Amino acid sequence: MTSVVSLLNANSYQLQPLRSNLEVLLEPLGGMHAIVKPGDRVLLKPNLLTGARPTKECTTRPELVYCVAQLVKAAAGKPFLADSPAFGSARGVAEANGYLPLVEELDLPIVELRGKRYRTDSAEFGNFLLSKETMEADVVINLPKVKSHAQLTLTLGVKNLFGCVPGKMKAWWHMEAGKDRTRFGAMLVETARTIAPDLTIMDGIIGHEGNGPSGGEPRSLGILAASQDVFALDRAMVEILDVNPAQVPTIVQSQRLGLCPEWDQIAFPLLPPEALKVEDWRLPEQLIPIDFGLPRVMRSTFKHLYIRFIKEPIAAYASR
Repeated sequence: MTSVVSLLNANSYQLQPLRSNLEVLLEPLGGMHAIVKPGDRVLLKPNLLTGARPTKECTTRPELVYCVAQLVKAAAGKPFLADSPAFGSARGVAEANGYLPLVEELDLPIVELRGKRYRTDSAEFGNFLLSKETMEADVVINLPKVKSHAQLTLTLGVKNLFGCVPGKMKAWWHMEAGKDRTRFGAMLVETARTIAPDLTIMDGIIGHEGNGPSGGEPRSLGILAASQDVFALDRAMVEILDVNPAQVPTIVQSQRLGLCPEWDQIAFPLLPPEALKVEDWRLPEQLIPIDFGLPRVMRSTFKHLYIRFIKEPIAAYASR
């Protein structure tokens, strides 16, 4: 079967032009009404990595989430926003990145993810601890940011779904699977296959290049991209950024596992990738190990708990 990847040139986060661009972007996929049915509970999964660098485009822009939520509501769906940030809570990171005014205008719930074990179809991984909210949603809309990544070269649609692993389990996966770059990439791909997002919309209007996922700098790209096949979409973005697919573990493993379609099996009904080609996209200066040793996991866990249960409540109290 042919996978459809919709690509569009878009340069504005202003709400009206952005919504219009999203409607054009989704038209080749049948529009939001083809994905969301009346009454569906729709999880919107942005990249809410951190609240520490709100001006550096480390997270999916709130305007994109707002417009997607509007489209879901127009299709009579019931959207809610959820993520499991590395540090802090989904609400705390969303607030730090300017989400709350738009979220409150739409009365869009922000949900903290809770874990449950789910069996997989993988020969390598028998089960995953994934969020109940993700697996029980009627529709999952994945909203990643285009970013370089100091451990995985790039973080796109597949990697964004790792945020559906609750809390600090992500750090423990780094310790367990991170000793082997191949195994870690396979774990991310199998996580994406298990979640099977119904739609992925890539925020590439402004990306984050260099020492990502949070230590780099913004880069205007002017790209919106969407597909119901997250693996095909990631493959297309790698082509646009002119990055060797062999450098990206999630691409390598999605190809090995037969989940990423061949290039000639991907259709581009709007713009072809060459029309959006990015020159000199900056990758990390040096890749760092994926493996987290026990001391790093313990420090990371302590930092997460401190931000979530001390720093964020103090900030919320002070703002009243």
